[in-house]
Amino acid sequence: MMGKFVITKSENGSFHFNLKAANGEIVLTSESYNSKAACENGMESVRKNASEDSNYDRKESSIGKPYFNLKAANHQVIGTSEIYSSAASRDKGIESVKNNATEATIDDQTA
Repeated sequence: MMGKFVITKSENGSFHFNLKAANGEIVLTSESYNSKAACENGMESVRKNASEDSNYDRKESSIGKPYFNLKAANHQVIGTSEIYSSAASRDKGIESVKNNATEATIDDQTA
């Protein structure tokens, strides 16, 4: 089983996606998009940029816990991880995005 992008639409009409690993765990969450087409473009940007380690911005939350952002070539954030308990767990999350993004299927839950 491989990873998948899950597209959803919120009550206010905006779209976003989650990248889920093969085990169903969310490893990356997008920003909100005004249109489904923009959301799909965001997923394609994740596919293009996920393999390059320099596109990952390793951060620390306000409570001192690690997380990461995935950035596009223009340095815009295209996805954010969950908050992890350790830097090692965060780094495993990055590896999961690298391994799942390029071949992930799309589960469109807005249709």
